[in-house]
Amino acid sequence: MVDKTTFSVNASNLTMRIQQAEIYLKEFENEVKRANGATGIFRSKEDALSRIMILNEFAPQDARVQALFQRARNCIIGATGNFTTITDEMTVYLKNEENIRTLYAQKSLTAWNALTAQYADKMLEKVFPAPDVTQVTMEELKGKYVVLDEVRYPMNQFVGITGEYIFMGKRSSGMYFVKIDGRRWLGPYEAVKRYRRLVDSTMMEVDKWTVLGEITDMTLEVPEAGEKKIGGAVYAVVVEPIALYVPGHVLGLYDPESETSGRFVGEEEVAAIKESWYTEKSVPEDVTPERLVEIFRQAIKEKNYDLYVDCIQPERRLNPIQESLLLYHWDLHQERFHGEYVHADVVKDATKITVVKGYSDESGLESYFLSAEDQKSIAARYGDKVEYASVQTVSFDKNGKQLGSPVRRNLIRTNGGRWYIRDYEIRF
Repeated sequence: MVDKTTFSVNASNLTMRIQQAEIYLKEFENEVKRANGATGIFRSKEDALSRIMILNEFAPQDARVQALFQRARNCIIGATGNFTTITDEMTVYLKNEENIRTLYAQKSLTAWNALTAQYADKMLEKVFPAPDVTQVTMEELKGKYVVLDEVRYPMNQFVGITGEYIFMGKRSSGMYFVKIDGRRWLGPYEAVKRYRRLVDSTMMEVDKWTVLGEITDMTLEVPEAGEKKIGGAVYAVVVEPIALYVPGHVLGLYDPESETSGRFVGEEEVAAIKESWYTEKSVPEDVTPERLVEIFRQAIKEKNYDLYVDCIQPERRLNPIQESLLLYHWDLHQERFHGEYVHADVVKDATKITVVKGYSDESGLESYFLSAEDQKSIAARYGDKVEYASVQTVSFDKNGKQLGSPVRRNLIRTNGGRWYIRDYEIRF
């Protein structure tokens, strides 16, 4: 901050000091303008404001100083960022999700209690100490089940000679090896991931699981990750999962009859429940670039994955790797609409459309001289017409404050067909 010892003002140097202060003020104004409604660090702010403050204390009636003071005031207001009013309509998706989250938490708890009751007479009397495999036989453990709390995955995951496992317990109290390289783990695990994507974004990645499993074998393994294992081997029972429970959220079940080998409780009902939420259900063939981005936004907010995919350029969703990327960025979009911003507006007068390939008469001048047949012949020689649209959006948090600068998302259409989103990965 500049003080009066380095920025002294008197009657003889007033004009020069005003000119110097305006240089800093102009830079501050440019920084605010470049921020385009966002907040941030404005490097010229203190230099400009302190000089104008000193000038205003010395010559408050000077018209030039008054003009600088007003410009500085406007600049400060602009630097606080752009705001909008957050309406219930903008955040209803959060309330809908909270309702379905509560519903599925109760469904899962009820199903978990029923499932553990079903196996109650086959449960181990005590989880720990774990069965001492030097003292008991597999015949004695056959048909026995166990509930393991706080199974840490992926932290305690390891690959051994006989398979891939999660170790549970200690050497002193005995261990369980939960087998995770088969469908009995992968089916319920993938079901829980689907639940997170389709129903409950607050769950995020799970690192502690409650496992109901069947004791199926005994094996000798070194329960350590990595190729170089320095500890001793442990002889322990192998547990194959029947169900994975995330308390307060979801129960994933092994289902050998289903296509995915697993399901979460109530999965078959999700689509019908969410159908009533949707404000957008399809993409019109004549959709405008701005409208498509709005539909894309709603698909994410309302967890309509099929609509989300339908908004995206087909060439970007052709193979398993691309499908995996779609899911990865779907998760990121979900996180942002639940942890960073709650809404995004399309800046409709900022859209730019450019012909990047093919014949175009954007000015209309050529069509004045050429017949329809002439234009058709020329267009055929040029080949496919490809257009790009750049659509600007700006996001807001729950308080209505703009987050960051406006963002541009690119769209594409070919030969006058439907618009599709190209760079679906970027944030709003």
